Amino acid sequence: MRTRSLKRSYEINMCEGPLFNKIILFAIPLVLSGVLQLLFNAADIVVVGRFSGEHSLAAVGSTSSLINLLINLFIGVSVGANVLVGRYYGAQDHDNIEKSVHTAMATAMISGILMIFIGLFAARPLLELMGTPDNVIDLSVLYMQIYFVGMPALMIYNFGAAILRSIGDTKRPLYFLIISGIVNVIFNLILVIVFDMGVAGVALATILSETISAVFILLSLHQSEGSLQLDFKKLRIHKDKLLLMLKIGLPAGLQGTIFSISNVLIQSSINSFGSVVMAGNTAASNLEGFVYTAMNAIYQTALSFTSQNVGAKKKERIDKILYQCLFIVSIIGLVLGVGTYLLGHPLLSLYTTSEEVIQYGLVRLGIISTMYLLCGIMDVFVGSLRGLGYSITPMLVSLSGACLFRILWIFTIFQMYHTTFALYISYPISWLLTASIHCICYLWIRRKGYGKLMNA
Repeated sequence: MRTRSLKRSYEINMCEGPLFNKIILFAIPLVLSGVLQLLFNAADIVVVGRFSGEHSLAAVGSTSSLINLLINLFIGVSVGANVLVGRYYGAQDHDNIEKSVHTAMATAMISGILMIFIGLFAARPLLELMGTPDNVIDLSVLYMQIYFVGMPALMIYNFGAAILRSIGDTKRPLYFLIISGIVNVIFNLILVIVFDMGVAGVALATILSETISAVFILLSLHQSEGSLQLDFKKLRIHKDKLLLMLKIGLPAGLQGTIFSISNVLIQSSINSFGSVVMAGNTAASNLEGFVYTAMNAIYQTALSFTSQNVGAKKKERIDKILYQCLFIVSIIGLVLGVGTYLLGHPLLSLYTTSEEVIQYGLVRLGIISTMYLLCGIMDVFVGSLRGLGYSITPMLVSLSGACLFRILWIFTIFQMYHTTFALYISYPISWLLTASIHCICYLWIRRKGYGKLMNA
């Protein structure tokens, strides 16, 4: 069915014309959106670190890898929604766009409600399993339980933003995050400084800001024209569309979840060094998050551009998309990664006044942040492969080359050399190994003539 039109004011035509400028135009709002999302957590960490002490800082930071572990499976399904809507959009198949949009948003709401109960009942036993210190765990549990009450809003925003990205709209999600980000910072300061609510205050501020961004996403989809319009009366799960989203997105979600298991193991290893090292690691990893977010925008760009050109059968553009995204992500990773380390001391000082915490943070930045471009290269290959319809292959490669490698490293090399350096160096080694294998997989698929592209 191809009779209805889509509103084009926010869209980017990914299937025609020069690519480089469009890739930049698409990626910049994504970078800014990701930075604003990180500012939610950064505001939490900065406020509790400066006004509630290093125990509160360690408590908030110790939950991040566990939170990612629990939500990555569902966030991965939103990748499937992005690819599916993008492919139908490239083919101008409006009936299937409509079904995919309503299936995605129904899935977001259901998964968000499910995550509330998981967070409430699993927080303490999982944090205990991670070896969270006794002087931190009660605050960690409180933060995590409150944070998970906001899961429906987080899921609605992520699925809705994935739908908008699939048609080239990265601007409106940015506008929504600017508003909600300002709200988050204001309420962080009010609830922590004025009402002395500590970790509970920053968690409540995050929920409020995420709810605002979710409401804006729902309104923008509801007010859209044509097959992209969200009609709340039509919200339902179309089985065939859900299965396709799961086929593409579930491997991505599983990969993210199992990756998070390795990160949980690393966090548990960091916990063994005590709360001061935990605090330094928390601040440094939060800074690195800004570098990763900028590079991850290029991964999402490769995913969206590739999937639309798959739908349009524009085979000749696939290589160009990959090469240009690899070039851009390498520049971003090199400039921001090394720059973060060089400016590490003043940047870490924003999070804490403890010189000892800062020095431990600099150790991490010197090893991980300076080599972050390898992670970006790895992710761009994954984006291209998933856009082509290959989701299981990059999952298996990533799990073997990065996740399994890190787990084996923790139980072998780290046990022999029990230092933070021995722990952190596993990251760049695993990125290089995994990116190399992804490159080989892409070349093999390319040599076959992009078989799935012609059969999509």
